[in-house]
Amino acid sequence: MILPTYNEAENVKFVIPWIFEQADHISSHELHVLVVDDNSPDGTQDVVSSLMSQYENLHLISGKKEGLGEAYKRGMAYASEKLSPDLVFEMDADGQHDATLIPLFVDLANHGFSLVIGSRFAPGGSTPDFTFRRKLISRVGNWMIRFLGGLPRIYDCTSGFRCIKADVLEKSEFGFLSTRGYSFQSSLLFELLRNGAKVIEVPIVFPDRQYGESKLSMQDQVEFLLNIVKLRFRQSEEFIKFLTVGFSGVFVNLGIYIFLTRILGVAIELASPIAIETSIITNFLLNHYWTFISRSTGTSFFRKFFIFHMAAGVAGVINYVVFLTLLHVFNMYDILSNIIGICVGALFNYFLNSYWTWRKIEAGTDATQRGRVSSDSPFDAGLP
Repeated sequence: MILPTYNEAENVKFVIPWIFEQADHISSHELHVLVVDDNSPDGTQDVVSSLMSQYENLHLISGKKEGLGEAYKRGMAYASEKLSPDLVFEMDADGQHDATLIPLFVDLANHGFSLVIGSRFAPGGSTPDFTFRRKLISRVGNWMIRFLGGLPRIYDCTSGFRCIKADVLEKSEFGFLSTRGYSFQSSLLFELLRNGAKVIEVPIVFPDRQYGESKLSMQDQVEFLLNIVKLRFRQSEEFIKFLTVGFSGVFVNLGIYIFLTRILGVAIELASPIAIETSIITNFLLNHYWTFISRSTGTSFFRKFFIFHMAAGVAGVINYVVFLTLLHVFNMYDILSNIIGICVGALFNYFLNSYWTWRKIEAGTDATQRGRVSSDSPFDAGLP
């Protein structure tokens, strides 16, 4: 159990004993707790040191404050080298994660799940003390990671309460996990899934912390946004192909538009949607037979075309609205207005079609594995 801490002296007094109380309910593993403290000035290390005389499986390492991600990487490296774990837990030290769920997580890991996530947003989970603004930020953030970052449907991509099989964790490329702050959680999730982790989400109640303050900073939020782009580029081959197709669509769109308006004399308001429709058709054919040819979606050609056309149609409407707005409201040159409209529409086009039209059938992440533990699950006996 890795507990990253910074100014958590009041919380670790009860969180660490609470964790060790669960050892009696775990027959398959020996429980160790590793506190990774970022040189807290409030005496967190003193509290942990005093508890080490009571708990022989309590460990402490320290280092300078570099962010949550760096603390976890430091803790995971130490655990791998010194403790040779079978399971590695992530858990907050502020009391917001229910320690009584630890035995359940271990049971699920023993029954084939290599990644167990304590999920605030899975059916049955809740964040009762979140303000509307905080709930909105969390929901939008998770949506952005899934939709823009290209992760499969997982309800809580940023959860800090997880149980991970060490053999899957060891396959992760920590060089890629360059994020220093809270974005580490989504980066690690991506790496675990990339290495074949079998996932299940357990709904949790996530109350507000009793002591101390949240460590989320503006720097963490900026890093979060940059990390989404990084996750998308991690899937580079497919993404570059789609960009190439999209780029060809720009030439088709502009070529048809210029031909209609400059040679045939068609009105610009009519020429633009004709050009958009032509580029939609050519983009679909190229994406179907080249970009996403390796994806198994179980969807027929014509159904894909219909879905693609609907999604691309939305992007096309956005393209058209941007074009007309720039042309008539801002009096911008028509070809420049069209180029900007194309670029905005192309961005939406990629995200919509990657997510819906050629959505992968993910091995090891089907609905039963992604969802909550059901009420008739044999694992419910482990719930308090």
